[in-house]
Amino acid sequence: MSEMPVYRAPMRSRDDAVPRGVGPERALELGICGIGGRLEPAPGSLAEALVTADAQSGIRLAWRIERFAKAPIGAFVWTRDVDGLTYLGRIAGPWEYDPGEDATAADLVHIRRCEWLAEPIDQVEVPAGVRATFARNGRNWQRIHDDDAERLSAGLWYAHRD
Repeated sequence: MSEMPVYRAPMRSRDDAVPRGVGPERALELGICGIGGRLEPAPGSLAEALVTADAQSGIRLAWRIERFAKAPIGAFVWTRDVDGLTYLGRIAGPWEYDPGEDATAADLVHIRRCEWLAEPIDQVEVPAGVRATFARNGRNWQRIHDDDAERLSAGLWYAHRD
């Protein structure tokens, strides 16, 4: 098993008014990964975000934010764009809240810096455990508990780096 966990990051808002694909497009362009959950006022710390999320939307949002924030730097992240192309990245920074207009419009406000490979991974190379989590759909940030996905993600990362 690799030293780093693997996550599925659909980056799809729970707000149905946000078009599908906006989150991954923004994330790949800016070198971030993230989850939704707009908060007012914008929190200045993770602790403040958790309290505000619980008060405004309930404990489930606070738990999602906490799980996302606790993923270790260096963890592998998989996402798909609107065309179904699959990208592999690695978390490169701590949790932040982006209160900007574009982030709010995309509902991708809880973010982490993420280094993405420049090109999508060919579908036949994507580990089966990763494909299975995307096949279930859903909008949640999710850890992929699959030893092969961890090992294969690490191998793909080093094989496809520039």
